[in-house]
Amino acid sequence: MKDISLYIMATFYVFAGYNHFKNPKFYLHMMPPYLPWHKTLNYLSGAIEIFLGILLLCPEYSTVAAWGIIALLIAVYPANIYHLTSAKPGGKFPIWGLWLRLPFQAVFILWAWWHTF
Repeated sequence: MKDISLYIMATFYVFAGYNHFKNPKFYLHMMPPYLPWHKTLNYLSGAIEIFLGILLLCPEYSTVAAWGIIALLIAVYPANIYHLTSAKPGGKFPIWGLWLRLPFQAVFILWAWWHTF
């Protein structure tokens, strides 16, 4: 079960990272204005997601990769909060979905944490 979970998580992060390159506009409007270099940070976070997703599949590095994913999820959490607080009613994303994403990020953190031991 844990091996299957690891492959699913690795696939999820590789595709999520790829999406940063395929659809950068989706991520750029989520970035808080106080962060510099929005495009660079978007591509960097996408590359890190791809790298960590692949690293999950290397048994000698999978624990480090899982910790890296946890760190990345914590690092992008302020962008999720900004996205919620800057959203306009009737906008592209439903407000309820933005609210739901905040606690759901904890699920992703716990999922990665499960793969640290």
